Amino acid sequence: MVSSLLADLVLVIHFALILFALFGALAVMRWGALIWLHLPYVAWSAAVNLIPMTCPLTPLENTLRHRAGEAGYEGGFIDHYLTALIYPNAMDETTALVAGVSVIVWNVGLYAWIVRSRRHRATARP
Repeated sequence: MVSSLLADLVLVIHFALILFALFGALAVMRWGALIWLHLPYVAWSAAVNLIPMTCPLTPLENTLRHRAGEAGYEGGFIDHYLTALIYPNAMDETTALVAGVSVIVWNVGLYAWIVRSRRHRATARP
């Protein structure tokens, strides 16, 4: 029971971290110091997709599921939970490359927008 709940908690944290990688720049607009957590995590998220490696949360979740008597899963978190929704034709190397680069490009765009809007506000003040 406890292992199953912990596995579910790891799943929720894993999903929250993916959202943080994608949308954390918006939180940086409000809490500027968060940039020191967000930028390294964006780099990590891109690396997990660009380099064939497994996020440590995936084996942790699988271990907890096995301890709870549940089935784990093969592959990574994104493959198991999100691929069917986001990548219906499976996550091959090209798709992983596109995902990794997309995380970087998306965040560069968000940060450029943040810098531009802050500069605009600063020059608009009397």
